[in-house]
Amino acid sequence: MLGGTVYVAMLRFAVSLAGAILLFSLMSEPRYDRKKMIACYSGLSAALIVFACVWYVIDWASCVKMVAFVMYVVFAGCSLLLSRDSLCLSLYKLALTFYLLAVYLIGGIEISVIFFHRNVWADIAARVFLILLIALFIEKRIKKSIRGFGDYVENELDRFSVMVLIISLLFGIGFILNPKIHDQTPYRLFQILMNFFLTGTLQLLVFRLYLHIGKEKEYQKENQLMQMTHRLLERNMEILEESLESGRRIRHDARHHNAVIAEYLCRGQKDELLAYLKEYERELDIRTPENICSNTAVNNILSAYTRRARREQIQVILDIEIGKNLKVPNIDLVTILANAYENAIYGCIEVKKQFPAQNCFIHLMLKKKKNKLVICCRNTCRIETELKNGQPMPEYTGGIGVLSIIKTAENFDGEYDFKNDNGVFVFRLIMNMPSTENA
Repeated sequence: MLGGTVYVAMLRFAVSLAGAILLFSLMSEPRYDRKKMIACYSGLSAALIVFACVWYVIDWASCVKMVAFVMYVVFAGCSLLLSRDSLCLSLYKLALTFYLLAVYLIGGIEISVIFFHRNVWADIAARVFLILLIALFIEKRIKKSIRGFGDYVENELDRFSVMVLIISLLFGIGFILNPKIHDQTPYRLFQILMNFFLTGTLQLLVFRLYLHIGKEKEYQKENQLMQMTHRLLERNMEILEESLESGRRIRHDARHHNAVIAEYLCRGQKDELLAYLKEYERELDIRTPENICSNTAVNNILSAYTRRARREQIQVILDIEIGKNLKVPNIDLVTILANAYENAIYGCIEVKKQFPAQNCFIHLMLKKKKNKLVICCRNTCRIETELKNGQPMPEYTGGIGVLSIIKTAENFDGEYDFKNDNGVFVFRLIMNMPSTENA
């Protein structure tokens, strides 16, 4: 459009390609470290320039028509491979990059035509200026929003919405690169600026919307973790209160037993004293709390929930085979077990509300197999219990707990699943841990 030698045309193309690489790099999550990404994009740019030169020598006519299209397609494919974002999000960011490419390409030409009498060096300078201006704006204003947008897009933004955003960008590109518009006037430049402003505003509004939705979900997760912590504290307080009550009862009983023993000794009734002591020993055996496992934290939390379940007339089956000291922090293990047990109790209570005469059960299994920790919890549940995205709906689990389990499991590269097996809810989890155990 502006003329110039082949070398000038290649320079303009190199500037445009460098701008596209810079803008896409600012918006996308890199797959590799900074030095490796610079090396990859530098190698790509050099290869594309060499390829364009060879093509021009071989067939300059087809090169002039197709070289830009082919090279940007190659750039798009390589960028997808070098981006850590999901495919859907990477395509959107590529569309946004090509939209910005159209803006500084046509913007540079229009500035050169209107203000500098079609000077090609003015076009190159204008492109560089616009690229740096856009890059500075992205870096200072929207880089965090765009990258944060990617953190929530998989969970909050559906593919249809992404396609709508991409189509809006393509319409913007089509307007800017419309081949039927040949007027180079200040009004044309104003149209490009307004198109850029309106399309950019639409993208920013969508960014802010989904960032807000995503952050709201994060706050909900934090709130659930706080509620879970509150429940664990309640269970620990129950354990402490029971221990204090047991201690008071033991001290109270001990005074009576001492008085009885002293009376037997004063009267010289040794046989009666021995019979009394044997009876007292049998009574102690009956009162001794059930020892579920040798791990103190796990034993205490399971004991508290087991007593609660049995108060609700729920049959409890425990299959616990773990050592005293596991290479898993007690707080994480207790978090998983407490939430799984709590949800199981809630599920059984909900069934009893519907069918008071139905027998409900909870079967909790916890075993260590080599370097794996296996947890399985099966319990009676409502037949209509539904799952969404592989997770039980909050209304069927009491509203909290599942996210805490998942977050804790993921810290140990755990694999988990939930399912409703015809009225029996099944939760299974396998967590990795070091092969050594200080048991």
